[in-house]
Amino acid sequence: MTLPLDRGGLDHDGLGLDLSPSPKARELRTELIDFMNTSVFPAEHAYHAYRKAAGPDDHTVPPVIEELKQEAQRRGLWNLFLPDVSGISQLDYSGLAEITGWSLELAPEALNCQAPDTGNMELLHLFGAPEQKKQWLEPLMAGTIRSAFAMTERDVASSDATNIETSIVRNGDEYVINGRKWWTSGAADERCQFFVVMGKTDPTLARHRQQSMVIVPRDTPGVEIVRDVPVFGRHDQHGHCEVLFTDVRVPVANILGEEGAGFALAQARLGPGRIHHCMRALGAAERAMQLMTERVQSRVAFGKPLAEQGMVQQQIAESRLAIEQARLLCQHASAVIDRCGNKAAAPYVSMAKVSVPRVALDVIDRAIQVHGGAGVSDDVPLTAMYGWHRAMRIFDGPDEVHLRTIAKNELGRHQELAP
Repeated sequence: MTLPLDRGGLDHDGLGLDLSPSPKARELRTELIDFMNTSVFPAEHAYHAYRKAAGPDDHTVPPVIEELKQEAQRRGLWNLFLPDVSGISQLDYSGLAEITGWSLELAPEALNCQAPDTGNMELLHLFGAPEQKKQWLEPLMAGTIRSAFAMTERDVASSDATNIETSIVRNGDEYVINGRKWWTSGAADERCQFFVVMGKTDPTLARHRQQSMVIVPRDTPGVEIVRDVPVFGRHDQHGHCEVLFTDVRVPVANILGEEGAGFALAQARLGPGRIHHCMRALGAAERAMQLMTERVQSRVAFGKPLAEQGMVQQQIAESRLAIEQARLLCQHASAVIDRCGNKAAAPYVSMAKVSVPRVALDVIDRAIQVHGGAGVSDDVPLTAMYGWHRAMRIFDGPDEVHLRTIAKNELGRHQELAP
């Protein structure tokens, strides 16, 4: 597996937005390409061999991950997701995050740019008290611990975050937390040291002011990891867990921001997280595209290579068209975040969150098809890629919610032309 050095359609000016990367981003891209080709791709076999030997119920981290993290730090490829730290824009990061999407299980964590930690780091960076930053943000930024975000609940429609039922009740100098969460990604990892938990502190307030977020250390009495939930039958190393909170007590000082700010904090956290997922999904689509083109040039059917079959050529062309369109939309959304902020970019982020996973799935599906029986086996990474990106149409807001956002924005637009 070798990444091309000069791909990406980056020198484009769209709708008044310059989509060119900065000189620093170009330097980081060259370094990252080399890191992927010389370190990450060669490490994939060791990673998967460790996971296979350990079994699906084991969530220890393969040693090769820590080796990659040290190498990434040495190369200056660390915490690139956070503009205030990295010195690059969201637009700059979009091209870099796409590259990490080529090896989703290894590369993002190697750069300390993995979900859900990035979202929690952004929350703590923006809203954390000095003591919270010292205790939790600093080790997260150093990559010595991991974390989880506990918002989604099994018993309610969590596409509407105001539905959550977990209670956070103040009792003197403590909050008492009761509730059941699931899809708490990262909770199975032995390095996960705390949860950011979203629940209701005052159900009597206005709908969007009832929620708050608190930091809950993993070893707090009453925290129980019930199980790891598989995604299409696969158990990821870090896990996606169901977590029970029973009379869990934490100091009042553990609140993030202030009481009643939970919904607003969730939106601040999820906006960049959504576009980061889209960036990485483009990388997965590109890897599937490369697997597809390599396959069709090496297989012969009905007397000629698959690459010479008209139907196959159409699939390749359609895939390239879709990837380039999705990339431009993702870059556009990133540029609007940089120029105008998360709120102004929300419609574009929603567009990317709907369209990019669809494109990735289409390309991966075509790659599966041209691989024949191998495509649905684990001999190639396509089935795992498909499962994750199908789940992406649900997590961080299902398609239907984002389509609703897009429609509402369209219906409220002021039309300059009136024929």
